[in-house]
Amino acid sequence: MVAAARAHLWITGLVQGVSFRYYTHQQAVRLGLVGWVRNLMDGRVEVIIEGEEASVRQMIEWCHAGPSAAHVKDVEVKWEIPDGSFDNFNVRMTPFRRQS
Repeated sequence: MVAAARAHLWITGLVQGVSFRYYTHQQAVRLGLVGWVRNLMDGRVEVIIEGEEASVRQMIEWCHAGPSAAHVKDVEVKWEIPDGSFDNFNVRMTPFRRQS
């Protein structure tokens, strides 16, 4: 079954080292969403979520505040076409740049 909505988010601010990924996972599961969350090398958190549109919108709203220790400055949202490629919601590893 393909999800009704998909959003790709980049969250800026004090969002690493404050359990943002852990609480994002908890919130996504609570809302019945699938996708993933990860830290980025530049200090942002990246999230992809799929599910019912109302739940995706609730998750986006939650990301504007995040957990109590976070200080979110901005949430960039890109709406994408849902493709049903996720079975669950998980925390991914931070992508590392290759040394040249």
